[in-house]
Parts: sequence; C-alpha cells; structure tokens
Amino acid sequence: MERRTFLQLSGLGFASSLISIGMQGWVGRSLAQTNPQKRLIVVFLRGGIDGLNVVIPYRESAYYEVRPTIAIPAPGEEGGALNLDDRFGLHPALKDLMPYWKNGSLAWIHACGLPTANRSHFNAQEYIESGTPNIETTPDGWLNRLLANLPKGTPAQAVNLGGTTPRILSGQMSVANLATGRNAARSLPVDRPEINTLFDRLYNGNDPISKAYQEGREARELLQADLESEMMRANQGAPSPRGAARNMQRLAQLMKGNSQAQLAFTALGGWDTHANQGNSRGSLANNLRPLGESLATLVRELGPLYQDTVIIVMSEFGRTVKENGNRGTDHGYGNALWVLGGGIRGGKLYGEWPGLERSQLFEERDLAVTTDYRDAISSILQQHLQLQKQQISRVFPNHRLTRSLTLV
Repeated sequence: MERRTFLQLSGLGFASSLISIGMQGWVGRSLAQTNPQKRLIVVFLRGGIDGLNVVIPYRESAYYEVRPTIAIPAPGEEGGALNLDDRFGLHPALKDLMPYWKNGSLAWIHACGLPTANRSHFNAQEYIESGTPNIETTPDGWLNRLLANLPKGTPAQAVNLGGTTPRILSGQMSVANLATGRNAARSLPVDRPEINTLFDRLYNGNDPISKAYQEGREARELLQADLESEMMRANQGAPSPRGAARNMQRLAQLMKGNSQAQLAFTALGGWDTHANQGNSRGSLANNLRPLGESLATLVRELGPLYQDTVIIVMSEFGRTVKENGNRGTDHGYGNALWVLGGGIRGGKLYGEWPGLERSQLFEERDLAVTTDYRDAISSILQQHLQLQKQQISRVFPNHRLTRSLTLV
C-alpha cells in the first residue's frame, strides 16, 4: 500500500485534515547552499483578479475610454487611486499596503503572466501551479519541487492553509495541510492519548508506512504547539482578526514557532468579476480591502522575520481592458504580480509596460505579457533563497530565464 493511500484511509484523519505525504517524502533533500532561515509565502488569488484596477495606469487615456463605469479615478480625485508614481496608482481599498510601498518593501511586476494566453481558469491555474505551461503531464507542482531543492527541515517545512494539498504543492515531498477558520485547531482522534500510544507502538519501524505515520505525527505536534501558543496570546487580550487576517496570523505564528515552516501557500477566491465589479467601491473593492488588511496583518505578525521573508501574490490571468456590458470584465491575459518582503527593493514597478492603445493590446483586447511569471519567481529564488541555476532549472524545467529582475 502506498504511503499516501495509507494516510488517506487510516483512522488518524491526517491526510484529509492535516498531512499529505508523498511516496518518497522521507528521502534526504539536496544539500543546496541555501539559507534555511529564508521564507517564501505564495498567496494565490483564484478567479483572475483585475490587475488594471489594482495597479492603475492613470496616465493612459485608453484606460478611462474603455472603462466608463469601473475605472478608478486618478490620484487627487474623489475616490481616486493612491499615488505610487507619476504613472501608476493603487486601488484605494488597499490603503493598508501603502506603508510598505513607502518603506520600500513592496513592489509590483506589471504585464506579468503565462508565456502563452489561456483564458480557462482550470488550465491557467494548472499551468501556473505546475510551473510547466502548456504541458499537462507534469506530475508535481513547482513549490513541491522547490522544497526538494532546499535543505531538509521539519515535517512542517512546507505548509498549505487549507484541507487539501493544492496543485502547486503536490508531489513527492512531504507537505502539511492546516485547516483554516474554526477547524484549524479542532481535535483529531490521534490527539487522544490511548489512540496515540497504540499507533506509536504499531508504527515504530523503518518501513515506508511507519515513516509516513511518524512524519505526520511530528508535523501535527509541531503545528498544534504553535497554534496553542497563538491562541493563548489571544486569550490574554490580544485582538483576534477574522477571516483571512486570522489565517495569516496563524501562518506567521507557524513560521516563527518551533514548526519552522519555510514555505507556505494559501489561496483566496472571489476574483472572477464578470458583472458589477465596481470601481473605488463595489465587489472588487470589498475583496481587496480584507486582502490588504490580511497581508498587513501577516507582515506585522512576522515581526523581525519579515526581513527574511518574501510574499508573492499572484493570479492565473488578468481581465479584459475593456469593461463588458454587465459593468464587469472578462477573462484576460497580462496581470500584476505583487511582491512584499523586508529585503525587497520595493517602492517601484518592475517589468516593461506595453501600453493600452488598441494596437498595443494582446489580440486587441488584453494587456500583453512582457514578463514571464517564471522569470519573476526565478529571480526571487536566486536572489532570496540563493538557489543556483541548476536548482532553478529543476523547479522550472524547460525554462530559460529571459528577463532577470533585481528584486532583492
């Protein structure tokens, strides 16, 4: 029986609620010259966020011509964008992120995305998460391959905020799944001492199934210990953020605690704005506001660790430049990729801006992509995690870096 199958079928409930282990999750990892204290967090916005209404090109007349109801006014106007520089502004609902722009730890890469357009949510997310665009047979995700190229840490070295291992973390390496919301700290049968002792005796060997149990149990103990510490602080009068902010608070606690989580992933939905998208107010703004608040919470909770952490916020594609008849936007192409971190050379926008005139658009409808998303992430892997070229080629196979960005 495979180790993954064992965990899914066992009475422990590990696989469905906490731990997902690959067949070779216990194999020693590459002894890369990588600083184990460096952290990477990936936040995936599922549904295709409208990057043009996140980082607004307010100097482009075409932007206002084709978005008569959903365009964000220029800085200084009522409901206007927050000024980033002399060309771009930030959606006002993201005001909580402005301090990080001003202190130089937040940057955007505009016109970023897949090397070839794909307007299917399923396919585009698949290609972004596998790291091998247009190849459907890749068995694992790029974050799992990255984990394989880092020095071996604890069983909770890679954490997913969610009950099921996402595509980006699927693969041979061990990954811990942490339930979100009220289920995050619920008890499992294995937490009962009598069951715990029984399984410890039953699976105390060196065979693959025993190894799977032992790794899962260790990860469970590490995560639970850190979460209990976080909840204890909250009971002493510390504020307890709701929703995404609370999950980000938990994630920061895991990265600071004994679990020593180094890689983390979380996904947020609700970005498919086909109708009634709104401008400075409306459905998009209502999603952006808690997102900005939760990212600010994460940074604050990380504390000094923020200096050694990079946070990437990405989506599968952007939206059409022109608004549709339902005062929304349809599936597009180029988008804005967000990067936060204490070591980031922020306070600026990276990438080549292609323009929004009709002749400059991709297929005369979408923001063009001038930076392959793998180039942006590869630059972070090289500069932040100090991976060598041959290691990055294992994370993103069959990809040659064409645009290196000095982000760190």
